[in-house]
Amino acid sequence: MQALTKARFVRVPDPPKPGQEATFGPYVETGRQGLLRRFLVTHRHLLGLALGGLAAWLREVAPEDRRRPGILLLRAGAAVGGLFVDRSLRNAPFPVQLRRRLELLGPTYVKLGQVLSLREDLLPPAVTSELRNLLDHLPAVPSPRFLELVERNLGRPVDEVFVHVRSAPLASASIGQVHLATLRSGEQVILKLVKPGIRRTLRRDTLWLRLLGRVLQPFLGRFQPRRVIDEFCAYTLREVDLRREADNAETFAASFRDRPEIVFPRIHREWSNENLLVMDYLEGIQPTDPRALTLRAKDRQHLVELGAEAILRMLYRDGFFHADLHPANLVILPGPRCGFIDLGMVGRFDGDLRRSLLFYYYSLVMGEAESAARSLTALAQTTTGSDPAGFRREVEDLCRQWAHRARFEQFSLGRLILESIGRAARHRLYFPVEMVLMVKAIVTFEAVGHMLMPGLDVAGLSRRYVTQILLERLDPLHLARQGLSELPELADALAKTPRLITEGLLLVEQATHRPAENPFAGMRATLYGGFCLVAGAILAGFGVPWPLWAFLLLVGLLLPLRSSRT
Repeated sequence: MQALTKARFVRVPDPPKPGQEATFGPYVETGRQGLLRRFLVTHRHLLGLALGGLAAWLREVAPEDRRRPGILLLRAGAAVGGLFVDRSLRNAPFPVQLRRRLELLGPTYVKLGQVLSLREDLLPPAVTSELRNLLDHLPAVPSPRFLELVERNLGRPVDEVFVHVRSAPLASASIGQVHLATLRSGEQVILKLVKPGIRRTLRRDTLWLRLLGRVLQPFLGRFQPRRVIDEFCAYTLREVDLRREADNAETFAASFRDRPEIVFPRIHREWSNENLLVMDYLEGIQPTDPRALTLRAKDRQHLVELGAEAILRMLYRDGFFHADLHPANLVILPGPRCGFIDLGMVGRFDGDLRRSLLFYYYSLVMGEAESAARSLTALAQTTTGSDPAGFRREVEDLCRQWAHRARFEQFSLGRLILESIGRAARHRLYFPVEMVLMVKAIVTFEAVGHMLMPGLDVAGLSRRYVTQILLERLDPLHLARQGLSELPELADALAKTPRLITEGLLLVEQATHRPAENPFAGMRATLYGGFCLVAGAILAGFGVPWPLWAFLLLVGLLLPLRSSRT
């Protein structure tokens, strides 16, 4: 330990480990373009994409239709516009043009493209598959500049905290850059730094993107550009504050403190802030590493079960889940244990949505096609011209197909959910981005499970954990805790009930003193009964002992019958 304390700070250009080789282009700090200039650059690319897309569409027009007047006019316009569009882009298929222009526009648009690649519920498969080819390794901040920024955020010289910082980055994405370092205590940690200027760039670009979404909404309503862009902006602006990632890691660790085999990186709060995150380095192998298949079958089975338990608990018990889940964000640790990293992007399900999703997933794995279709349709948001009944029928048919071919190679569970929500656009229904992120988590769990244990029965494995979560919700202690949490609302409802009944009775009395021919005569018992029914339903909903609310419901049913006999 003394040797480490006295060690001189060094910057060693360590070679990356096998499988981690990555090339990073020259880095240019963002945020320097003015708002007007950025607007002009963005709309120049948008116009180029529109002209290039028109040219791509015209190439697909059938030969017999090419001489129609409307097509001839469009071809003339495309020919003139094509003089101002890069030929290498104009001659490419539209999905390729979109990907290339997003890359040229910089990190905000690369991030947007990565989010859009998940939206198979809204965009054609050709577009989403091409957007998955967006650059993963963006230009890296040079090592001297990186260390300068780290020192500025630490508020002290780097060598007072670290004895070694690897000069080659482990990763360089659109928002952050990651390096491996060693604390003076000897612990290996990860340094994650928000790239300089990126916060200003994001705020400036999201301003124009929100405006663009509102402009495109009337013309591309089926693809919901306004909602998609608003969701993207909200998620991305949250992700750029690394304090949120630190909070996420600690929340996950607290949720899984009863399962030490499911690991999240420990945060070093004393060195972390909104621009710099210092956290433990989880040293292990990724599920895609060939060494993972050399583990004993018993260990691989254990890892798959751990992953299933962790992901299903996140989604359907806690409603707080890893929203950027893919094999690179999973680590197999000695033990074996399962580690989760890169926790900047999380999804949240509120109580009602979480319950509905739990019922949907339970119906799926239990093979209840009709119930699953009904649950999924209830989750969709409707717009003008929506057809929920047609969507429900399609989903029900898909679920029945899957029940007969429930094998990963033929028709996986993740593909079933993805295809189900993918049918929403044609029926003018919309699912929030959290649904798509949930599907990504399930697809990752299924793919990794199949890698480690070929032929894995994902539905069978899911049944065990999703049934356990469902039974936990029905546990008397859980119901009692839920009742206590709703006690203020119950007290408020009980406090208001006498006043509501009194006011109702006054109205009834006024009505009953009118002449017999008054059409409201004889309604007193009916109103009494109605008030009793409402009060009984409120008390039952808040878990009040059953004799009280059962008596009120009984009185509410009998009073109108007595009145009708009189």
